[in-house]
Amino acid sequence: MLSKKNKCYRYIYISYSPTETISLGESLGNLLKEGDLVALNGELGTGKTCLIKGIAKGLKSPDTVLSPSFSIINEYRGVKPIYHFDLYRLNKPEELEGLGYEEYFYGEGITLIEWANKIKCFLPEELLLVNITMDCANYFTRKIIFEPIGDRYLKIIEELKTVENIGD
Repeated sequence: MLSKKNKCYRYIYISYSPTETISLGESLGNLLKEGDLVALNGELGTGKTCLIKGIAKGLKSPDTVLSPSFSIINEYRGVKPIYHFDLYRLNKPEELEGLGYEEYFYGEGITLIEWANKIKCFLPEELLLVNITMDCANYFTRKIIFEPIGDRYLKIIEELKTVENIGD
């Protein structure tokens, strides 16, 4: 039998607008704690940064969240420090090593990573994986798939399901 840590759980949320995506992120942000890591994947324009804007809002950040495509890491204030990685311009996973990523991933803040697939080998064993896809038939509709890896993240999604319309 697989443990919760190894079993694949998938939860799906359908967002019909950027406003809904931000609201979902805010609900998620309300549940995150020190040391949590959210790894996001999706093509350009799918809403990764939109979801992160909501997460920062839920973490009471007064800062404006922008995609840090040119600086790779942006830090925001909140109830805990927020570390926003955008790895779009990363050419090789090894480029992450020079950024002191361990201090962010295993520190006291909350780490949010866009284009996380680019650094799979560096990601912690436990995390919340979020994959976002567009609906070709409706420009604003997004399928947001949560895959909690580890008991902590499974608990977060179970709590999120109580306030958002997330299905198995």
